[in-house]
Amino acid sequence: MKTIKNFIYNSAYQILALLIPLITTPYLSRTIGPGGIGEYSYAYSIAYFFSMFIILGLNNYGSRTIAILQNNKEKLSKNFCSIYTMQLFCGLIGISAYVLYSLTLSHNRMISFILLAYIISEILDINWFFFGIEKFKLTVVRNSVIKLLSTLSIFLFVNSKEDVYIYSFIMAFSFLISQLAIWPFLTKEIKFIRPSLKEVLTHIKPNLILFIPIIAVSIYKYMDKIMLGSLTNVAEVGFFDSAERLINVPIALVNALGVIMIPRMSNIVALNNKIEGQRIIYISILFVLFLSSSLSFGIMGTADLFVPLFFGEGFEKCIILLLILLPSCLFLAFANVIRTQYLIPMRKDNIYIISVFVGALVNLIINGLLIPIFQSAGSAIGTLCAEISVCSLQAFFVRRELPIGKYIKISMPFIISGIIMFLIINGIQLPIQSRLILLITKICIGIMVYFISLGIQFYVFKDNYQYLIELTKRMLVPKK
Repeated sequence: MKTIKNFIYNSAYQILALLIPLITTPYLSRTIGPGGIGEYSYAYSIAYFFSMFIILGLNNYGSRTIAILQNNKEKLSKNFCSIYTMQLFCGLIGISAYVLYSLTLSHNRMISFILLAYIISEILDINWFFFGIEKFKLTVVRNSVIKLLSTLSIFLFVNSKEDVYIYSFIMAFSFLISQLAIWPFLTKEIKFIRPSLKEVLTHIKPNLILFIPIIAVSIYKYMDKIMLGSLTNVAEVGFFDSAERLINVPIALVNALGVIMIPRMSNIVALNNKIEGQRIIYISILFVLFLSSSLSFGIMGTADLFVPLFFGEGFEKCIILLLILLPSCLFLAFANVIRTQYLIPMRKDNIYIISVFVGALVNLIINGLLIPIFQSAGSAIGTLCAEISVCSLQAFFVRRELPIGKYIKISMPFIISGIIMFLIINGIQLPIQSRLILLITKICIGIMVYFISLGIQFYVFKDNYQYLIELTKRMLVPKK
């Protein structure tokens, strides 16, 4: 029940985090335009690389460590203080390096200095601690209020192309305020203890191990924008960034599950409860494939109608970008479950590291070859190939420990239903003149087609889902 509540809290925030860009993006595309969006996105991508060296692998390592110790306040306090001391030290180095970059190499010095607030916010980021003790409600409420206020500020103060600096200021300081707001709650959870140098140093190696894959993931999550800005122009970065905002709809919900499952599965592993762990992975695979397939293929099928309505004129290139990028959500969803519910809790960090580094290498090679020819479409192809390679490698490495073939088999109805839905709503011709009404009609048709197809396949192949049926019955029947 606690896991379900945490997923609801985190999903609620992720949905809000998705709805806000869906509200602000049409406005920003018509005010600061693709050039302004690209200018901010390019500067933010560089700032993000500096911030990585502050937070390192703490979102995984920190939450995992805290989760194991959450029932022992003394050890909890010691470990938090020693881990945060390391974070603070890295932060001072990171700020110094970023200021030097802003003064000497920055493409847009003004935006770079505004984003210094974002760099500082990473020093204050202790979300990993609250994730570890599984208090997601606190972070959800705080972030929700601040995101709503920042959204209101965008509509009030960003009115033209020249306001890209105001937009950058709002975004950077919303990060900073968000991190400051959580610190007062920390005193209720721990006692501040001065750590020894030895205690601080013990966290460096395992944290760096989990930081290595973050570097690799970031290469194909942010380097593509930097390469686009360097090899083409900021408008192409704007197109790619805008398309990414839409594919983040299915990705964010998948990540919401992953965030709450790292501490939960780490605790299950510590208790050596293998049956419960296998049950959770089974259900999670079904859940994330349902989310990613329905949303991804649904957006793909209506992209030609949705993009002009959502972004306005001049963003037609986003249609082809969405068709290339959205299938990657299926591979990302599958890999997310393997990573967050098996590799990280079981401390199989080497597999994680190898897979994401191969993905980063694939992305860099394809980007280098295709961006000069196809611009943002080349970058989208690189991202898709990277996600496929990461998912394939992780599945291959754990094939003897997890029933990967079974997971793929039970996932196929979701993928097949998504493809059928895409083909029908993309190919159907309706005598409706209004683009908005046509879009709504196709969405309704797509939902019906998806669930009818899914229901038929579940009925025909019901023997494959006996385990799910038994689990559902046990959940519905109250305990005596």
